[in-house]
This record gives sequence, structure tokens and C-alpha cells, in this order.
Amino acid sequence: MTFVLAVDDDPAILRTLGINLRARDYDVETAGDGRSALQIVDERMPDVVLLDLGLPDLDGIAVLRRLREFTQVPVIVVSARTEPDDKVEALDLGADDFITKPFSIEELMARIRVMTRRAAAEPALVVRAGDLTLDVTESRATRDGEEIHLTPLEWKIVAALVRRRGRLVRQGELLREVWGPGYEGQSNYLRVHLASIRRKLETDASRPTLFVTEPGIGHRFDPQDMPATP
Repeated sequence: MTFVLAVDDDPAILRTLGINLRARDYDVETAGDGRSALQIVDERMPDVVLLDLGLPDLDGIAVLRRLREFTQVPVIVVSARTEPDDKVEALDLGADDFITKPFSIEELMARIRVMTRRAAAEPALVVRAGDLTLDVTESRATRDGEEIHLTPLEWKIVAALVRRRGRLVRQGELLREVWGPGYEGQSNYLRVHLASIRRKLETDASRPTLFVTEPGIGHRFDPQDMPATP
């Protein structure tokens, strides 16, 4: 049974989520503040977290930041905040999806199903090139055994490209997958984050061989000497 943790400071929303999730055979726990949510996660790892941003103690961004220190559990932000900066910050920190209040229960259930299917179907993937190892499944990069830190958003970009190895991924497709619908035209987002990824992972960031850009079209991950390990 899929275990969902719902975190919100509004008891009415938690009650609605609990009733609807249990009616669909989900196992549910609820938390009204960030510290309680983290305590539940410490005791039992959920399959999906529904996370409000406006919590009374630790806000949702702080909770998300702490979660991403030790787990890649799917997190769907459910928030009344509508500013693009709030969405971008949450996605930068590793949120998997963002839905705005008020929301449709059926839409939220569909988003949860997508997250659980993705987690169940996603194969383990480790790729190597010379002294660089990318464990896409565990979001871990090392060179000669020394760990290289990538942000959660950088890992989303890396994973999207590595899983399409050899394929040219159009900018709009990559932006939509990483940031969500409506961001297909924000090519500057990719430019900034890919520059950071290259500085960390390429041998020579000025002459990338792992993460290659086809100007005005898209991006490709296709190192010829990098075997994949399922």
C-alpha cells in the first residue's frame, strides 16, 4: 500500500486529503507543522510527500531542504503561493511537482499516481566515463571516489539527459520536464544550470564532451566511452 504523508497547517485540508486518500486505498499520515513531518519521515519513509509551503514553524522550503539532504522521496508541493519565484525555488531545491491551491482532488490524485508510477518503473542507472561516475538513481556523482555535489535541480537536468543518452532533447521538452508546463521559453534557466553542471562534471567546462548543446535546438548527453550499468 502506498504511504502518503500530507503536511499542511490547515486541519480542514488535512481532513479532506485524509478522507480522499484513504477512500482510494492509500495509507496516510498527516502533519500540521514541519517538525512533526520530519519526525514522521524519520520513523517511516513515505512513498510520496504532499507539502504546503506556509507552515507555522519550519516553512515548507526548510522542510524540503532537509528532506533533500538524505532522501529523494517524491515531493509534491501543494501551496496557495502563486508567485513564479516560489515555484522556481521549490523546484530548485528538489520538489518533483507543484500544484496551486485551491486544487482539484482528482488532479492531485493524478499527480500522486504519476509520482508513484515513476518511482516504481524507474530503473537503476549508473554511468561511468573515465574517473567520473554518475549514479543517477541515488543522485550521487564521484570522481576518483571523491563526491561531487550537485543541487537537486541540477540532478533533474542530468537525469533527464542521461536517461535519453544519445538523443537530442529539445530545450522546450527539457524545460517542461524539469520546471513544468509554462516554462518552455525560459532557455536562460537551462543556460545557467548547465554551465554549473559542466563546471562540476566536465574535464574542461569550456569544451564540454558530456553535456553538449546544439545552439538553438537542444542538449545531448552522449559520451562515447561511457558504459551504462543497470
